[in-house]
Amino acid sequence: MSKQKEWVKQRYGQIAQGAEACCQQAECGCGATAAAQRLGYQALDLEAVPAGTNLGLGCGNPLALASIQPGETVLDLGSGAGFDVFLAAPRVGPRGRVMGVDMTQEMVDTARAHAAQGGFANVEFRLGDIEQLPVEDASVDLVISNCVLNLVPDKAQAFREIVRVLRPGGRIAIADIVLDGPLPAWLRDDPEGYCSCISGAATRQDYLRGLEQAGLEQVQVVSEADAAALLASDCCGALHLPAGVVTSVHVVAHKPA
Repeated sequence: MSKQKEWVKQRYGQIAQGAEACCQQAECGCGATAAAQRLGYQALDLEAVPAGTNLGLGCGNPLALASIQPGETVLDLGSGAGFDVFLAAPRVGPRGRVMGVDMTQEMVDTARAHAAQGGFANVEFRLGDIEQLPVEDASVDLVISNCVLNLVPDKAQAFREIVRVLRPGGRIAIADIVLDGPLPAWLRDDPEGYCSCISGAATRQDYLRGLEQAGLEQVQVVSEADAAALLASDCCGALHLPAGVVTSVHVVAHKPA
């Protein structure tokens, strides 16, 4: 396993166990609820998910772009405690299914416990690597992901896996971080920078081209925002970068029918 994956497993395992938090300090305006609302999640959505599933780890709201239909099969890459999975579950309805894949055992255990406690019959959480998804070929209508693919070392392989599991005509709706400027040299191999969704990010050009080379079409950024304030605030003690270096993007694309 690469050192980057070891960094991610350790950090997010600690978050799942409550030993470390990301943007949880509500008293200074950057609690998980406030962060989710800034990303476009509605108050009713936040009330509908099991308590403790919103860990303040996203950089967007992929569900806002997904147009989920009843009966669809949805796959969430890097599903964490299950926040987006539980939001998607009522949208696919009893005839649909939502799967979450995460490489961190503690996150999968937490999500499964929430599913059992909440009686979610149409969700499933699988332990696995995004570069080698434990998902059948051509079995998914929609792939979503929220600020996770930047953490994957081999993005080209991850994009190929996305195409493999999508049905013909399937689609993606992804929120992620891309680079629109050079990173400081000290940050490029820094564990804190990597786990904060910065150091592992690809350039915008490489990210979008990688999706196309994997076999997706109609690849487009439908919205974006400078991520410096999102990922670096005094309150949350995160890393500071100048504006224009890291960008939060919402990307959609389709697999040819």
